[in-house]
Amino acid sequence: MAAAAWQGFRRRLGTEVARPHWVREHPRAPWAAVLAVCLGAFMGQLDASIVALAFPRMGSDFGAPLAQVQWVSLAYLGVLAVALVPVGRWSDARGRKLLYVYGFGLFTMASAACGFAPTLGWLVAARAVQGLAAALLQANSVALVVRSVDRSRVRAALSVQAAAQALGLAAGPALGGVLVEGLGWRWVFWVNVPVGAVAIVAGLLLLPRSRDLHERERGDLRGAALLGVSTLLALWVLAQLAEPHPLWLVVGLAAVVAVATTTGFWRVEQRVQAPLASPARVRESGIGAGLLGALLGYLALFAPLVLYPQVFHAWGAGVGRGGLVLTCLPVGFALTALFGARVGRSVGNATRVRIGALVAAASAVAQCVAWSSPGLVAALLVLSGASLGLVLPANNAMVMTAIPPEASAVTGGMINVARALGTSVGVALAALGVHLGEAWGWTGAPLVLGALAVACLLLALTAGSRQPGTTPDHPDPVGA
Repeated sequence: MAAAAWQGFRRRLGTEVARPHWVREHPRAPWAAVLAVCLGAFMGQLDASIVALAFPRMGSDFGAPLAQVQWVSLAYLGVLAVALVPVGRWSDARGRKLLYVYGFGLFTMASAACGFAPTLGWLVAARAVQGLAAALLQANSVALVVRSVDRSRVRAALSVQAAAQALGLAAGPALGGVLVEGLGWRWVFWVNVPVGAVAIVAGLLLLPRSRDLHERERGDLRGAALLGVSTLLALWVLAQLAEPHPLWLVVGLAAVVAVATTTGFWRVEQRVQAPLASPARVRESGIGAGLLGALLGYLALFAPLVLYPQVFHAWGAGVGRGGLVLTCLPVGFALTALFGARVGRSVGNATRVRIGALVAAASAVAQCVAWSSPGLVAALLVLSGASLGLVLPANNAMVMTAIPPEASAVTGGMINVARALGTSVGVALAALGVHLGEAWGWTGAPLVLGALAVACLLLALTAGSRQPGTTPDHPDPVGA
């Protein structure tokens, strides 16, 4: 009897819970489901933009340099990048609502563990678990929105989700500054706990069950392992370069292994039936350039979120005031990402990428000179954010319009991986620039900003690297 009870308990744990009848039959039920997904969208972007403000306080409390503290972000982003595509496929077989709700539960528990972390190692480990939970949320969010509303309402529903993401991204620096300065850095994580509790209940009550599950394809375990090793080793190499006395022999060996595992990953992907990243798809005109564009764009967006908290003391500003200045970057991004498609409808996506990237490059160059002036930096951050808000939706639209509809899920997952990798490299690049600046006796801000200018110029080049006749240069019909 005990065995039967255990089997029944396991079956219930692996079965999606139906919505109550009064929710399912309500005329607003589809939008209630979108609202439940928006809680995850808001929470994920809030967490992405809020943590970097706490780096200086974490370093002080744990007695650790920025090169070590940056792993609080890198562990999260590295796990997220590796887990996104496998989790998406797992969700297609087990149930999107099921794994989305479990993702919120895991994210909430990991957030509490982060807040109680007694050591930096504990905190990094809890953030890695949080990254896995974030993969459960992000891999399912768009599918849940699309399958919750009528097809005629998909565009509006995705716009609402984008607004929630933009709001979370914009609120992060300001809220983080208040929490870190007023209550301490641990509240940056504890703030997720009540939101997560509400989101779990909302997910169970409001999200519809998955009705189009299919048998899971044979997993690409070797590809996932190689991608994980290469990603984490590459990030570790960048982090070691920011250490005061790196072990050069070990760093060199790690770099060689990272290159070897990356090469091995692409060879494996050419042979498996269900690759994490299809090499044939990447080689198609525009796809590889578009993925590189996504990586560079998110690098340029997130590196300043790590850079500027390190130079607040040069302004004579506290974390709260500095956080308000830093908020200008995601606010500019959010406004343009949401409303940029309504301006200049005759301008093609490739042109938008070129113009936005060149403006972002010019803003980064201007910040190299004005980095010590908070007011001017705030204005330039708005400009940077607005230009990147023009670039990224247009870049991603070019990628998605260059592929057949049946490849949209795999390609969308590859874009998410490029986003996570770009964010990771941006964090590591900012930490490396700060370290080099300190080692040379002057601030690292111009170093990082100069590197961002170069990245934005490369981003502009990716828009012109497509072969004619493959990707139409027209505004995205879905908008930004």
